[in-house]
Amino acid sequence: MTTQILLPVESDQLKKASLSNGEPAWLTESRVNALGLAAELDLPKLEKMKIERWNIQDFGALRQNRQEISQQLPESVASLVELGDQSNLIVQRNGDVVFSRISPELAAKGVIFTDLETAVRDHADLVKSYLHTAVKSDENRLTALHAALWNGGVFLYVPKNVVIETPLQSIFLLDDTTTVFSPHVLIVAESNSRVTYVDNYISGEFSDKIVHNGAAEVFVKSGAKVQFATIHELNENTTDLIYRRSVVENDGSIEWIIGEMNNGDSMSETLSVLKGNGSLSDAKVIAVGSGSQKLNLTTKAVHFGKSSDSQMITRAVMREKSTAIINGITKIEKGATKANGEQTEKVLMLSPKARGDANPILLIDEDDVTAGHAASVGQVNPEQIYYLMSRGISREVAERLVIYGFLAPVVSDIPLEQLQHQLQELIERKLGQ
Repeated sequence: MTTQILLPVESDQLKKASLSNGEPAWLTESRVNALGLAAELDLPKLEKMKIERWNIQDFGALRQNRQEISQQLPESVASLVELGDQSNLIVQRNGDVVFSRISPELAAKGVIFTDLETAVRDHADLVKSYLHTAVKSDENRLTALHAALWNGGVFLYVPKNVVIETPLQSIFLLDDTTTVFSPHVLIVAESNSRVTYVDNYISGEFSDKIVHNGAAEVFVKSGAKVQFATIHELNENTTDLIYRRSVVENDGSIEWIIGEMNNGDSMSETLSVLKGNGSLSDAKVIAVGSGSQKLNLTTKAVHFGKSSDSQMITRAVMREKSTAIINGITKIEKGATKANGEQTEKVLMLSPKARGDANPILLIDEDDVTAGHAASVGQVNPEQIYYLMSRGISREVAERLVIYGFLAPVVSDIPLEQLQHQLQELIERKLGQ
């Protein structure tokens, strides 16, 4: 039986806020319907964790009347932007756009890169056909609440045969807990296009609690290639909940590069639906836990297409009393012949009080496939430390080298140099080094 819950907003309030923000009628209806679902659906069931014990009540208030774009970068995000290149960048602060720019060259090719709230008005038919179709509002209470309350976010559309060489970047800044913080990222890459998208979630310091309930949907058409890199760096008072989904058609590919570097409790699910023949998914995830953090991170690939291929690597380093549940799920459906799915989950614990659990899961409904998994949970290998120390390296430096080597498969693949440096600094900070 579904437990009765107190929704963060009434239906009439939601409708009024949507109208005051100038949203089209179809979106207002979508929000109100999703809020109704939230009252009926259960919370998601997390592996070996009870999400109902987390802070999942403090969503903030609805924003009404969007603010004008100032085109001034906040100081707190300036270091995340490549110097001298702000041509393909969107910065949002508490859901409001403070900077938005796309190069004339890309705009002339038909590329759309704008905030999602503008896109639902200026490109309504395009957005409406994809929004909430990969992360569906009727999955659970969190996805329903996201569909009802989302604000901010990005819409990226790449036309057929357009190849974009430089990454497009967005930054989501949270420093006000009174407003809902729930960006939605929507990417559509048409046939034979190519694009790299990078985003960053950061927060200031505040004492109040807030929930980030976000979603990202990526649609990869035939022959298209999408690289999606993201770093989450939200503070200890923020509960981070996000669903990332991609739908990949014939010979398309999605590459996920994810840094889960929050200081608060975090739940994420990164799923690739390999719909087409020859489709490909490559997912790399790292996480560093500290304090009493709880992390529940799932990477998943579902194979429908013949000769589809999925690769997953997840690495977590846990300090102090933190806990991590790392799930890797490969599902190969009947008919997905010649499919290949490989996954590796590893958890490195730096404290006797830290806890880690790696759960590799293979669900195979077809005979003519290849699949494999590897998982390990343990402490720093003393033999590796001994070997390095025998070469004149101190124990502290030796341990640091082993940890960085453990995380290197993801850090080295970050497509923006500034973001790569930031991730390195975050790792050092979280490891107390």
